[in-house]
Amino acid sequence: MNLPNRLTVARFFLTLGFVAALSVPWRFGNTVALALFIVGSVTDYADGYIARRRGLVTDFGKLMDPLVDKIMITGAFICLTPDIPAWAVVVIISREFLITGLRLLAASKGTVLPAEALGKHKTGWQIATVIFFLLIPALREFNGLGVPSALLDQVQARLGNPLIGVALGLTLYSGIGYLWKNRELLKTQ
Repeated sequence: MNLPNRLTVARFFLTLGFVAALSVPWRFGNTVALALFIVGSVTDYADGYIARRRGLVTDFGKLMDPLVDKIMITGAFICLTPDIPAWAVVVIISREFLITGLRLLAASKGTVLPAEALGKHKTGWQIATVIFFLLIPALREFNGLGVPSALLDQVQARLGNPLIGVALGLTLYSGIGYLWKNRELLKTQ
């Protein structure tokens, strides 16, 4: 298994650790989750960069990298449902399942559908949204590092919804575009 594919597999295990850190209440769980999510996000960038730069692109990577991305993102949004509206989480997860289903359909027909640039931008905004919603409780674990709790509440209230809006908009736009571009796969024979 080459380095980019090992990074993809490592991101899967980082996701399990991230979800566990948020699921088991302990004093610095949010901080650990934030750190694991950031490391996982960096591996998302690194695996693709290394694969393209060194000519290590494989069918495994084309299929598993986007799948592990979806596992990481959906796990994060599910864990953040108390802070992010459930309907927004359902929209994001639904898009991810639909695209995964389309990729599986393509694979059954001998075609591998790689991630597209717009999907990468969507993922970037989703990652930024998750990091934002993890950062606020992580700061609270350190008593705000001198930042008043009321200010943290205001920052979350003012920046959280716009971030969710951008992530949702790109999620819908990229999903519809991806389905449209690959609509031939959906036609029955």
